[in-house]
Amino acid sequence: MEFKIITDFIREWYGGGDFIPLSVPVFAGNEKKYLNECIDTTFVSSVGKFVDRFEEDIARFTGCKRAVVCVSGTNALHISLMLAGVERGDEVLTQALTFIATCNALSYIGAVPVFIDVDRDTMGLSPAAVRNWLEKNAEIKDNQCFNKNTQRRVKACVPMHTFGHPVHLDELVAVCNEYHIELVEDAAESIGSLYKGKHTGTFGKIGALSFNGNKTITTGGGGMMLFNDEKLGAYAKHITTQAKIPHRWEFRHDHIGYNYRMPNINAALGCAQLENIDKYIESKRQTAAAYKEFFKNVPDVEFFSEPDGCRSNYWLNAIILKDKDMQQEFLQFSNDNGIMTRPIWELMNRLPMFENCENDGLENTIYFADRVVNIPSSVKI
Repeated sequence: MEFKIITDFIREWYGGGDFIPLSVPVFAGNEKKYLNECIDTTFVSSVGKFVDRFEEDIARFTGCKRAVVCVSGTNALHISLMLAGVERGDEVLTQALTFIATCNALSYIGAVPVFIDVDRDTMGLSPAAVRNWLEKNAEIKDNQCFNKNTQRRVKACVPMHTFGHPVHLDELVAVCNEYHIELVEDAAESIGSLYKGKHTGTFGKIGALSFNGNKTITTGGGGMMLFNDEKLGAYAKHITTQAKIPHRWEFRHDHIGYNYRMPNINAALGCAQLENIDKYIESKRQTAAAYKEFFKNVPDVEFFSEPDGCRSNYWLNAIILKDKDMQQEFLQFSNDNGIMTRPIWELMNRLPMFENCENDGLENTIYFADRVVNIPSSVKI
């Protein structure tokens, strides 16, 4: 097909120019004001009013009981899995269609991923596929789930809301509860996304957000844990601050701790960004609507829309092409012509670190990997 009609539309939508990036941050509010305040007061490290305020603002925005900042989304997911009780040698059910951070976080603990297929309508972990794998491979002993083949405990399940599109959370919660598995949501890409009116990251034991530079809102680098258990959230804050016992001058620690606390200067950015998040998400949804209408008339290309009953933030817009050859040809043409596009990440089970991990065949996962291309998705202000 003639790819130029697609690149021309994208270039026109974003106002022309020689290069249209995939997703860039927007600083349209109080970012400079708050950063200057950090500098003027010298509170640029992990103590300062913006750290506490950012946690409170995110808790209010997402509807969770407590939010705890981290230096990165990967840190947030690492601690979330630890607090969910994942230990060395445990298995964690997750998807191969994800960014490497999902698997890195569980690998820090020494856990082992089991890759389960995604759904066609969400591009995220399939509850039906999870149930099917568990029915074939799992057994319950002493209210714990075990893999009959490996004898490892199956402790947690980590869905990732791909490109901001929520997975089928009600069904996934139900199957996890039935098999005594902790649900930890990788909501790194889905701030502002709702499943049946409720924010992603608030359905499981813990949820993890990311504020990397290309996310819907950014703190430069940063993450957040979302808790419905205030006591567990308080403990998370403690161990991510080197487990230091509060005292005016003594340095005493009561656990192995982590230096994962977000600096005040990053949180200042986050506070300013969050003030405009509704505008940013509305802009992204307008872009998605324009793409959806445009691609109705483009043969062999499908625009990926939000699942039924969901409100997606459309962090990255995705199109599904006819086959892998067409995908590769479009990636070559668009990038050669100043429109930044990219395929889905290399599937986790194809990486050398995880190639020997169990999977269920991953039919839909492979379908998407061979066809999906992300197209420019920056906020327009």
